[in-house]
Amino acid sequence: MATTDKLLQAFERFDAANGEDPNTEMYLGNSYPKEVLYAIRMTEKLNDFAPGASEALRLTARCQHICRWEIPRESYDMNRTGYLKWRQDLKKFHARKAAEILGEVGYSKEIIEKVGFLLQKKGLKKNEETQTLEDVICLVFLEYYFEPFAAEHAEDKIIDILQKTWRKMSGKGHQAAMGLPLSKKTLALVSKAVGA
Repeated sequence: MATTDKLLQAFERFDAANGEDPNTEMYLGNSYPKEVLYAIRMTEKLNDFAPGASEALRLTARCQHICRWEIPRESYDMNRTGYLKWRQDLKKFHARKAAEILGEVGYSKEIIEKVGFLLQKKGLKKNEETQTLEDVICLVFLEYYFEPFAAEHAEDKIIDILQKTWRKMSGKGHQAAMGLPLSKKTLALVSKAVGA
Protein backbone atom coordinates (compact mmCIF):
# COMPACT_ATOMS: atom_id res chain seq x y z
CA MET A 1 0.00 0.00 0.00
CA ALA A 2 1.47 3.36 -1.07
CA THR A 3 2.19 5.93 1.63
CA THR A 4 0.67 9.30 0.76
CA ASP A 5 1.88 12.73 1.91
CA LYS A 6 -1.47 13.15 3.64
CA LEU A 7 -0.98 9.92 5.60
CA LEU A 8 2.47 11.04 6.73
CA GLN A 9 1.07 14.44 7.75
CA ALA A 10 -1.66 12.73 9.78
CA PHE A 11 0.92 10.44 11.44
CA GLU A 12 3.02 13.50 12.34
CA ARG A 13 -0.02 15.26 13.82
CA PHE A 14 -1.10 12.16 15.76
CA ASP A 15 2.45 11.70 17.10
CA ALA A 16 2.70 15.39 18.06
CA ALA A 17 -0.58 15.09 20.02
CA ASN A 18 0.64 11.89 21.69
CA GLY A 19 4.01 13.54 22.32
CA GLU A 20 2.26 15.57 25.05
CA ASP A 21 1.79 12.38 27.08
CA PRO A 22 3.34 12.99 30.53
CA ASN A 23 3.83 9.22 30.97
CA THR A 24 7.04 7.78 29.55
CA GLU A 25 8.34 4.32 28.73
CA MET A 26 11.89 3.13 28.22
CA TYR A 27 12.49 0.94 25.18
CA LEU A 28 15.90 -0.19 23.88
CA GLY A 29 17.64 2.48 25.94
CA ASN A 30 15.43 5.37 24.79
CA SER A 31 12.63 7.17 26.61
CA TYR A 32 9.37 7.71 24.71
CA PRO A 33 6.06 9.36 25.57
CA LYS A 34 4.02 6.21 26.30
CA GLU A 35 1.34 6.75 23.64
CA VAL A 36 3.88 7.65 20.93
CA LEU A 37 5.62 4.31 21.49
CA TYR A 38 2.27 2.49 21.49
CA ALA A 39 1.27 4.17 18.20
CA ILE A 40 4.57 3.20 16.54
CA ARG A 41 4.14 -0.39 17.70
CA MET A 42 0.58 -0.44 16.32
CA THR A 43 1.79 0.80 12.92
CA GLU A 44 4.67 -1.67 12.78
CA LYS A 45 2.44 -4.59 13.79
CA LEU A 46 -0.24 -3.65 11.24
CA ASN A 47 2.38 -3.39 8.48
CA ASP A 48 3.61 -6.85 9.39
CA PHE A 49 0.19 -8.49 9.95
CA ALA A 50 -1.77 -6.83 7.11
CA PRO A 51 0.67 -5.17 4.67
CA GLY A 52 -2.17 -4.37 2.26
CA ALA A 53 -4.21 -2.46 4.87
CA SER A 54 -6.31 0.46 3.63
CA GLU A 55 -5.34 4.05 4.39
CA ALA A 56 -8.27 4.33 6.83
CA LEU A 57 -7.06 1.29 8.78
CA ARG A 58 -3.47 2.57 8.82
CA LEU A 59 -4.69 5.90 10.17
CA THR A 60 -6.80 4.15 12.81
CA ALA A 61 -3.92 1.99 14.04
CA ARG A 62 -1.75 5.09 14.49
CA CYS A 63 -4.34 7.02 16.54
CA GLN A 64 -5.93 4.13 18.43
CA HIS A 65 -4.92 5.54 21.84
CA ILE A 66 -4.69 9.22 20.90
CA CYS A 67 -4.34 11.41 24.02
CA ARG A 68 -5.61 8.53 26.17
CA TRP A 69 -4.05 9.98 29.34
CA GLU A 70 -6.55 12.87 29.22
CA ILE A 71 -9.26 10.48 30.47
CA PRO A 72 -7.61 8.53 33.29
CA ARG A 73 -9.08 5.22 34.46
CA GLU A 74 -9.06 6.57 38.03
CA SER A 75 -11.69 9.18 37.10
CA TYR A 76 -14.31 6.38 36.91
CA ASP A 77 -15.60 3.95 39.52
CA MET A 78 -13.02 1.21 40.07
CA ASN A 79 -15.38 -1.63 39.23
CA ARG A 80 -16.51 -3.43 36.06
CA THR A 81 -19.28 -0.89 35.36
CA GLY A 82 -16.78 1.97 35.71
CA TYR A 83 -14.28 0.17 33.50
CA LEU A 84 -16.81 -0.42 30.71
CA LYS A 85 -18.01 3.20 30.87
CA TRP A 86 -14.37 4.39 30.68
CA ARG A 87 -13.72 2.20 27.62
CA GLN A 88 -16.86 3.45 25.83
CA ASP A 89 -16.06 7.09 26.60
CA LEU A 90 -12.47 6.60 25.41
CA LYS A 91 -13.62 5.23 22.03
CA LYS A 92 -15.78 8.30 21.43
CA PHE A 93 -13.01 10.60 22.66
CA HIS A 94 -10.43 9.01 20.33
CA ALA A 95 -12.86 9.27 17.40
CA ARG A 96 -13.44 13.00 18.08
CA LYS A 97 -9.71 13.75 18.45
CA ALA A 98 -8.87 11.82 15.28
CA ALA A 99 -11.67 13.51 13.30
CA GLU A 100 -10.37 16.94 14.30
CA ILE A 101 -6.82 16.17 13.12
CA LEU A 102 -7.91 14.36 9.95
CA GLY A 103 -10.18 17.27 9.02
CA GLU A 104 -7.30 19.73 9.45
CA VAL A 105 -5.04 17.53 7.30
CA GLY A 106 -7.71 17.53 4.57
CA TYR A 107 -9.16 14.02 4.64
CA SER A 108 -12.61 13.41 3.20
CA LYS A 109 -15.71 12.99 5.36
CA GLU A 110 -15.84 9.35 4.19
CA ILE A 111 -12.34 8.54 5.52
CA ILE A 112 -12.97 10.43 8.77
CA GLU A 113 -16.19 8.48 9.34
CA LYS A 114 -14.45 5.20 8.53
CA VAL A 115 -11.68 5.91 11.06
CA GLY A 116 -14.34 6.79 13.66
CA PHE A 117 -16.19 3.54 12.90
CA LEU A 118 -13.00 1.52 13.37
CA LEU A 119 -11.89 3.37 16.51
CA GLN A 120 -15.23 2.51 18.10
CA LYS A 121 -14.69 -1.18 17.20
CA LYS A 122 -17.99 -1.38 15.37
CA GLY A 123 -18.74 -4.62 13.53
CA LEU A 124 -16.21 -6.75 15.41
CA LYS A 125 -16.27 -10.32 14.04
CA LYS A 126 -18.36 -9.02 11.08
CA ASN A 127 -16.28 -6.20 9.58
CA GLU A 128 -12.91 -7.39 8.23
CA GLU A 129 -11.07 -4.15 9.01
CA THR A 130 -12.44 -3.90 12.55
CA GLN A 131 -11.31 -7.49 13.09
CA THR A 132 -7.84 -6.77 11.69
CA LEU A 133 -7.53 -3.78 14.02
CA GLU A 134 -8.58 -5.91 17.00
CA ASP A 135 -6.06 -8.61 16.04
CA VAL A 136 -3.27 -6.02 15.87
CA ILE A 137 -4.30 -4.51 19.24
CA CYS A 138 -4.21 -7.98 20.83
CA LEU A 139 -0.85 -8.85 19.22
CA VAL A 140 0.73 -5.59 20.44
CA PHE A 141 -0.66 -6.25 23.94
CA LEU A 142 0.69 -9.80 24.01
CA GLU A 143 4.13 -8.89 22.69
CA TYR A 144 4.84 -5.70 24.63
CA TYR A 145 2.43 -5.23 27.53
CA PHE A 146 1.27 -8.63 28.74
CA GLU A 147 4.31 -9.67 30.77
CA PRO A 148 4.56 -6.54 32.98
CA PHE A 149 0.76 -6.68 33.42
CA ALA A 150 0.86 -10.38 34.34
CA ALA A 151 3.53 -9.74 36.98
CA GLU A 152 1.06 -7.57 38.92
CA HIS A 153 -1.95 -9.94 38.95
CA ALA A 154 -2.96 -13.39 40.14
CA GLU A 155 -2.76 -16.22 37.63
CA ASP A 156 -6.53 -16.85 37.54
CA LYS A 157 -7.13 -13.23 36.51
CA ILE A 158 -4.40 -13.47 33.86
CA ILE A 159 -5.90 -16.68 32.42
CA ASP A 160 -9.32 -15.00 32.26
CA ILE A 161 -7.86 -11.95 30.43
CA LEU A 162 -5.97 -14.18 27.99
CA GLN A 163 -9.16 -16.15 27.24
CA LYS A 164 -11.10 -12.91 26.61
CA THR A 165 -8.27 -11.62 24.40
CA TRP A 166 -8.19 -14.88 22.44
CA ARG A 167 -11.97 -14.81 21.85
CA LYS A 168 -11.70 -11.35 20.26
CA MET A 169 -9.08 -12.54 17.75
CA SER A 170 -9.44 -14.25 14.39
CA GLY A 171 -7.81 -17.53 13.36
CA LYS A 172 -5.13 -15.53 11.54
CA GLY A 173 -4.59 -13.51 14.73
CA HIS A 174 -4.22 -16.71 16.78
CA GLN A 175 -1.61 -18.00 14.35
CA ALA A 176 0.33 -14.72 14.51
CA ALA A 177 0.13 -14.72 18.33
CA MET A 178 1.73 -18.15 18.57
CA GLY A 179 4.59 -16.85 16.39
CA LEU A 180 5.36 -13.85 18.65
CA PRO A 181 8.72 -13.75 20.48
CA LEU A 182 7.08 -14.56 23.82
CA SER A 183 8.97 -15.74 26.91
CA LYS A 184 8.57 -19.37 27.98
CA LYS A 185 6.51 -18.21 30.96
CA THR A 186 4.12 -16.16 28.81
CA LEU A 187 3.83 -18.92 26.21
CA ALA A 188 2.97 -21.41 28.97
CA LEU A 189 0.24 -19.08 30.28
CA VAL A 190 -1.18 -18.54 26.78
CA SER A 191 -1.16 -22.30 26.12
CA LYS A 192 -2.90 -22.95 29.44
CA ALA A 193 -5.51 -20.27 28.78
CA VAL A 194 -6.39 -21.40 25.27
CA GLY A 195 -5.86 -25.12 25.76
CA ALA A 196 -3.15 -25.20 23.09
